Amino acid sequence: MRTVLFGLMAILPLTAQQIKLPAGLEKLGDKASNVVDITLDASMLQLASRFLSDKDPDEVQAKKLVGKLKSIVVKNFEFDHRGEYEQSDLEELRAQWRGPGWSRIVGVRSKKDGENADVYLKSDGNLVTGVAILVAEPKELTIVYVDGTMNPDDVRDLQGHFGIPKIDMSKGTIRKDGAKEDER
Repeated sequence: MRTVLFGLMAILPLTAQQIKLPAGLEKLGDKASNVVDITLDASMLQLASRFLSDKDPDEVQAKKLVGKLKSIVVKNFEFDHRGEYEQSDLEELRAQWRGPGWSRIVGVRSKKDGENADVYLKSDGNLVTGVAILVAEPKELTIVYVDGTMNPDDVRDLQGHFGIPKIDMSKGTIRKDGAKEDER
């Protein structure tokens, strides 16, 4: 499931409206055994894009797209045990993405695995102006937010760069590492 959602994040970005992480979510860092916090504003994205190759076509395209982005935020909390956060802890965050201009384009709920995932899209006419992704697994929580304006066809070129995982749309999976879903 994570592979699909991160890939979609790599395919789409968000509006100038910044998300506000509820105080309760920030406190989850105290409970988590591992926390990843990536925040890249426009200037940091420009700096990071300098490390992309001018010879790899995918990286050349990603460099071009970076100029359209205002920020990328990735927050990941890994927990040692189930139940260290509740779905209700995420409601304030989801409520922000139910406002005007926002649409939930993917909603996944698995009673079997306890995994929940949502992808929210904000658009303005034919342009994507934002994407928010929330993946809630029993022992892991991931929030991804990309702020910028671009053509939906352009966004997929960001996958694999700036902490955005690659997606295999044919299999509906997202990969953080290079492994196939059945190898993890």
